[in-house]
Amino acid sequence: MELHEILDLLMFLVTCGFLMAGFPVAFTLAGSALLFAGIGALLGVFDFSFVEFLPHRIFGVMTNEVLLAVPLFVYMGVMLERSKVAEDLLESVGKLFGTLHGGLGISVSFVGALLAASTGIVGATVVTMGLLSLPTMLKRGYDPSLACGTICAAGTLGQIIPPSIVLVLLGDVISTSYQQAQLDMGIFSPETVSVGDLFAGALMPGLLLVGLYMAYQVGMAIYRPHTSPPMPAQSNPLQQRLRLYPIIFRSLLPPVILILTVLGSILTGIATPTEAAAVGAIGATLLAGWRLDTRRAWPIYIALLALLTLPLLTHTFDLRLSRPEIPLTSWFGIALAGLACLAIIWGLGVCFVRTHKRDILGEVSRNTMEITTMVFIILIGAALFSLVFRGLGGDETVEAVLSAVPGGTIGAMLMVMAVMFLLGFFLDFIEITFIVVPLVAPVLLAMGLDPIWLGVMMAINLQTSFLTPPFGFALFYLRGVAPPEIATSQIYRGVIPFIAIQLLALILLALFPQIALWLPSIIFG
Repeated sequence: MELHEILDLLMFLVTCGFLMAGFPVAFTLAGSALLFAGIGALLGVFDFSFVEFLPHRIFGVMTNEVLLAVPLFVYMGVMLERSKVAEDLLESVGKLFGTLHGGLGISVSFVGALLAASTGIVGATVVTMGLLSLPTMLKRGYDPSLACGTICAAGTLGQIIPPSIVLVLLGDVISTSYQQAQLDMGIFSPETVSVGDLFAGALMPGLLLVGLYMAYQVGMAIYRPHTSPPMPAQSNPLQQRLRLYPIIFRSLLPPVILILTVLGSILTGIATPTEAAAVGAIGATLLAGWRLDTRRAWPIYIALLALLTLPLLTHTFDLRLSRPEIPLTSWFGIALAGLACLAIIWGLGVCFVRTHKRDILGEVSRNTMEITTMVFIILIGAALFSLVFRGLGGDETVEAVLSAVPGGTIGAMLMVMAVMFLLGFFLDFIEITFIVVPLVAPVLLAMGLDPIWLGVMMAINLQTSFLTPPFGFALFYLRGVAPPEIATSQIYRGVIPFIAIQLLALILLALFPQIALWLPSIIFG
């Protein structure tokens, strides 16, 4: 091995070592990069001008419109979680399915999918379901390992079911890697892949994963019924259900409308992911204000109606004001859009006052700022790490290693998936996304792999990092809220079948790529 290749390998290993030791991610990435940039410069194998590109990279991150979706989706998820919208949903659906064998487990998986599409924050989902569902499941005689595994697995669905922060970040990395791969192949008018493409590609695999989770619950209820007994039904089950339906309708319908609005506007091309994230943030605020006081809700109803009307107006009329001549019909549409915006501002003002009085708005704002700051600081550290790694010839080393793997493209893909899975035992998904994916994705894409399929495969693989011990974050979240009688070993045993299900989903997606590619081909051609 040449000297620069040795430095590449050492930089990667030292970075992983510091991360596993618990050092902050962003400062570990930047510090390791600067350390090895200095060593490489002293040994004459690194040109320090690579580091001078960092301000341009930072400016690119700060002005990247796609990444604006991150704080908006985070705000949307935290607002729904803090305002107890997610809690109402979990309680009502649990009562509906709980009288069946395995019904509580099925309801947790079902609600996990809905929360994934509305919040997308693993920690919030696992903690919410752990606080509400785990005591009920244990009280009704559920096997502790099965109950813990179900909650942890359902909580991680936010990583693959759009709109997902992971898909936003991964989509940006895959898009850059795809363009780089095409330029390396001599294609100077490269095609692009958007976050919307990745959202469409991840939807069917995400639903497949939910179906596999539910099938496992049904299988356990059939072959080991003592592990998932039903809740005792009341003397008049029909009367009980009739009383439940209005409550379920009130809890279920608003989040579902919000999900369909956000995802539908992206998949139909009416809005970009960033614009849809803004709609989601507004919708979450309106839902929170509505839940806090349903008696005086007419300003919120008007605002919600205006929010749903705006995309239709955008699709129907040309609302651009920077035109030399604007026809009368366009002025009519612009006037309606202006009135809709005023109605939304009015409704938001009412909701901001309500959430502020309940000490929800300040907490949501702080959490959004903390999570967003963490993501963007890691992005900057990862940018410096990538520059130094490439300056030491790391991209050529990675290409040489993957090209030498037996089996060609299939062998290289298997190797990358295996490495990402093993790193998931020790590293967070953000670390893997910003360290590993930019290094291997250009090489794999240059081998002819579809960028949407590759992105979805990586997303499902990254999802397992939340469940794999010893550093699976979903395990820590549940351990923090689980009753004292639940042993950590029971949580670890409970997630093993669900890790196997995720690996099965990966195998199915590898054998049948159309699971991920069918919907994007239908929607985007």
